Order: sequence, then C-alpha cells, then structure tokens
Amino acid sequence: MKVAVIYYSSTGTNHALAEAVAAGAEEAGAEVRIRRVAELAPDAAIDSNPQWRRHVDEVAPSVEEATLADLEWADAYAFGTPTRFGLPAAQLKQFIDSASKQWGEGVMAGKAVTSWTSAMNAHGGIESTILALNNVFYHWGCVIVPPGYTDDLLYAAGGNPYGTGHATGADGAPPSAEVLAAARYQGRRLAEIGARLVD
Repeated sequence: MKVAVIYYSSTGTNHALAEAVAAGAEEAGAEVRIRRVAELAPDAAIDSNPQWRRHVDEVAPSVEEATLADLEWADAYAFGTPTRFGLPAAQLKQFIDSASKQWGEGVMAGKAVTSWTSAMNAHGGIESTILALNNVFYHWGCVIVPPGYTDDLLYAAGGNPYGTGHATGADGAPPSAEVLAAARYQGRRLAEIGARLVD
C-alpha cells in the first residue's frame, strides 16, 4: 500500500499536519511519500511574513517537491492546504490542475483519497475548503475517505467529520496534540480503507 501525502503550507501548520497524516498511514503499514507542492508566491510576499520566510527556508531543502509521478506511484492520496477564502490555496490547486493527462488516463480513478486544512478562524472556511477539494476527487473518480465520526478522539480535535481542520487563531498557534492525533487517525484510516481497494 503506497500513500502520497501532498500538501501546501506557508507557515508550517499544514506541514505539521502532513507529518501526522503520514505517520498514521505508516502505522497502518503503508509506504509513504510526503511531498510539498511548488511555492508560487513572490519573494516580496514571503518576506513580508517572517514565519512564512522561515518555513520556506527550513522545509524547502528537506521535503521533496510533488510531481505528477507521485500521483502515478501512489495507491491512495492525502491532500492538505490552508484555506484561502474558503477554497484551497492556489499552490495546491495549480498542482491539481496540471494533472489533466493523468485524469484522462484514469490514473487516480478508484483510489482512496482524504484531505485536511487549516484557517485562522474556526469558521474561516475549513469545511468549505475540504468540500471544494472533494469536487476534484469526484471528477477523478476517487473514493473519498473522510474520518467521519468513527473514533472518539475526533471530538477532542473539534469533531470535524470532513477531515482534520486546525484553527490557528491570530497568533498562529500550532496544531494541538489532539489535532495531530486526529490527523494521524485520518492517515491510518486512509491507508486501511485504501488497502481494500488495491487489486
């Protein structure tokens, strides 16, 4: 069972969630690739936020950039993004938009997929971002694997049945232990259900 964890993170929140999702998938016995999508923002924008610049400088050398070959390699996918006005970030959307050849060839069809997100506010578009990502997965013919209400640990993380969501607050608080546990559970559930779909 091979899982590609593909995400965009500007200041590190979704990077932390990606690591937790990957750890959960590995606990279920999956081989995992963690991949970040390309940063599209200009240096002026990145430099305007010290956390953004720090994260780019720290993570870029250590996490490989996602390629379309990762979609072909994987048996299941986990996608993560901050919310941007209730939608996925342009960086992740650009990567998804570049997969038209793979979509046309049915590469992603029949594979399990899940997603997570973050926002500054609890009601800042977390659910709508996950639902927007799901629109892509319907077109791809994937089997969407949400956490649902399948484990009590999800309630401590906010009880989101769509996918893990973290509200950072204005101070940019990192994901709590409870949110990271929910992300690990989501990755484990993806790998377990995805394994049932592998021929």
